[in-house]
Amino acid sequence: MSPLAWLMLLLLSACGSAKEVVDMRDAPSARPHETLNAAVWMQLSAEYEASAIQAYNTALDHLSSALADSSWSAIPNATAHERKPPAIIVDVDETVLDNSPFEARMIRGDTVYNRPAWNAWVEERKAEAVPGALRFLNAAAELGVTVFYVTNRSSDLDAATTDNLRSEGFPLPEGPDQVLTRGERDEWTGDKATRRDHVATDYRVLFLAGDDLNDFVSTEDLSTEERSDLVVRYEDFWGERWIMLPNPTYGSWERTINREAEARYRSDRIRAKIGALRAED
Repeated sequence: MSPLAWLMLLLLSACGSAKEVVDMRDAPSARPHETLNAAVWMQLSAEYEASAIQAYNTALDHLSSALADSSWSAIPNATAHERKPPAIIVDVDETVLDNSPFEARMIRGDTVYNRPAWNAWVEERKAEAVPGALRFLNAAAELGVTVFYVTNRSSDLDAATTDNLRSEGFPLPEGPDQVLTRGERDEWTGDKATRRDHVATDYRVLFLAGDDLNDFVSTEDLSTEERSDLVVRYEDFWGERWIMLPNPTYGSWERTINREAEARYRSDRIRAKIGALRAED
């Protein structure tokens, strides 16, 4: 046993907690994972649950007004939509389906996101509903609103995604395709703008809901400052027509920081985040 371990043993023994030192040897990893706090917050905090419910309750409060006002649209500069049937566009991951168990697997395995592991998780069809999502979307569907699920899950995961949504009770009747995946059409890239436009061609979009800025506007190659400018530009949309869900684990915000720091490796990405923090000297 190393001198440090002996010191810990002696200190904890004095507190009657020596057994904890022995148990710690069997822990999956003694090194904190970069997403540990975020994943624990999403799974265990009442604050996360309250934040998600608050977001969807806000949308629910505006639903009647959105339906009654034929000029209401969540698509900026939309025209000729007054006579179109109403629709809502929602993202899937961390917006209506909670993938925190997948994040937990990554943490316990001391690894990070990779496509094979992600695809395997999606195929399990085990993601549960984000708090508040079912209540809002089913209330909208009962009033004749069509819900479109615009996700950057790849097209080969379409069936698993549809099955998971249906099993959780989301409004997804048989009929026209309402789960719009990345790559399902040649023009449906990771930029969701083409899919939002596809829906807006035939529908008046009442709300956009997502956990990433790209669920509302396109931010490819924008800097951190430019992304913030976009938020301010559309400040009248937030909390009325645009509903943002909390997701501290991953997203385009993280990719932007990594790109700006030219961080390629895991250790580089952690250093990039630390370096980007604002702190008083």
